[in-house]
Amino acid sequence: MNGSALATLWASIPSPPVNQWQVGPLTFRAYGLLIGIGMIVAVLITRKRYQARGGDPELVYDVALWAIPFGIVGARVYHMITSPQGYASGAGFLETFKIWHGGMAIMGGISLGVVGGWIALRRHGARVAPFVDSVAPALLVAQAIGRLGNWFNQELFGGPTTLPWGLEIAPHRVPAGYPVDTLFHPTFLYEGLWNLSMAALIVILDRRIKFKGGQLIWMYVAAYGVGRFIVENIRIDVAKVFFGLRLNAWMALLIIAIGIIGFLIAGKRQAATNVQCHEMEEDNVE
Repeated sequence: MNGSALATLWASIPSPPVNQWQVGPLTFRAYGLLIGIGMIVAVLITRKRYQARGGDPELVYDVALWAIPFGIVGARVYHMITSPQGYASGAGFLETFKIWHGGMAIMGGISLGVVGGWIALRRHGARVAPFVDSVAPALLVAQAIGRLGNWFNQELFGGPTTLPWGLEIAPHRVPAGYPVDTLFHPTFLYEGLWNLSMAALIVILDRRIKFKGGQLIWMYVAAYGVGRFIVENIRIDVAKVFFGLRLNAWMALLIIAIGIIGFLIAGKRQAATNVQCHEMEEDNVE
């Protein structure tokens, strides 16, 4: 197949024709299913990595029971704060609780999810650093999977493009002012590929470099912030703008700064990132 034939074959990325399926009285939405799959994959990855660090793999399930509900609440609250339209009163207030309709912000989800996870770890008397270093790449993989929900919903895409991987959008979902056959940047794909590449990078570096406890999770924070900043400057959905940047772009810059500072502080603390190493240190002290 020559180059022109290949270009003709792959001229764009089609959007899924449906984003939900009816099975009897139940409705399964792609958005929610993908988030659920992402959570399951993150738990399995974290379980394996935490066990390799000398931790009890069963603890991962207990932490997930705290972190996931906290994360769902955080994701919904952050979305409502940054996009309050439609939630004020009446039917809009009831929409607050219908998370299966979408409206989840990953920044809020991770923030409050961390709080839930911290509570669980404190309840079990487990050290935080080995656990969060185990979960760091797992979060990026989960976020990459969850971003596919935007593809099914045909939402949060970027500006128009003539690139061969331009995203097709159904005519009724094309933003006002654009021809119905316009192709858009598939930001779900950009962010997903970025997250997967950063997850792989963290795993590779973790095998080759002896990091201090907590540095990997801060590496995740900074890496996610960089990817999100890039994507926010491509997206064209309605957003609050301050001094020429979207609100979430400013938040991404803040996240990058926090990640870098946290990484440096964690390096100075000299804490172990391995549960067994910590136990050996305690034995030596005694």
